[in-house]
Amino acid sequence: MINRENVEWLVDYYQNDWPFDMVVIDELSSFKNNNSKRFKALKAVRPLIKKIVGLTGTPAPNGYIDLWAQIYLLDQGERLGKFITHYRENYFQPDKRSSERIFTYKPQQNAVEVIKNKISDICISLQAKDYLQMPEKVVDNRYIKLDSKAQKAYKDFEREMFLQINEEEIDVTSAVALSNKLLQFCNGAVYKEDSKEYLEVHNCKIEALLELVEEAQRTTSLDFL
Repeated sequence: MINRENVEWLVDYYQNDWPFDMVVIDELSSFKNNNSKRFKALKAVRPLIKKIVGLTGTPAPNGYIDLWAQIYLLDQGERLGKFITHYRENYFQPDKRSSERIFTYKPQQNAVEVIKNKISDICISLQAKDYLQMPEKVVDNRYIKLDSKAQKAYKDFEREMFLQINEEEIDVTSAVALSNKLLQFCNGAVYKEDSKEYLEVHNCKIEALLELVEEAQRTTSLDFL
């Protein structure tokens, strides 16, 4: 098992001694760019792979033009062609472009159905609505009141644009920055300036969340009984 960022290293390590007769690619769409190093690496050892499976929830995030590289890894160009230039010429036409460069392509008339038919023998598409029976979503808005200490600190911060927590100081110089910091304050912690570190200012929201979890557990237990 390996992440996709190390595919190039893995191929270079084994080269023609590639030992894996089957490869499963999770998030196959991350190989949609035929110019990427990961695609070129896997393409080089593809003839040494006896069976390959690709999984993705977004096979064509930018349109059907993204399918060529992914399908090539499955069938080595048998269905959509061995070159992306031929794929574009056969099924697409220029869309957004300048006088010198084509930025995007759009499918020719009926091209999508033709592409689907060509790959239908090796591709299975499953839709969540056909297989998942999910309960109706329930929206439960909970309004949280800050305790008196946090409320006073919030008001002072809003008025003075300055907040001191223990020995740490937060000083903002614009209304936009203040608005962002006040939103952070409401959540319970404020980030330091130019830092990934944060200062905790209250736990009102955490306490409300714990109460909600406990309430849900009690309901579940009663339902079970």
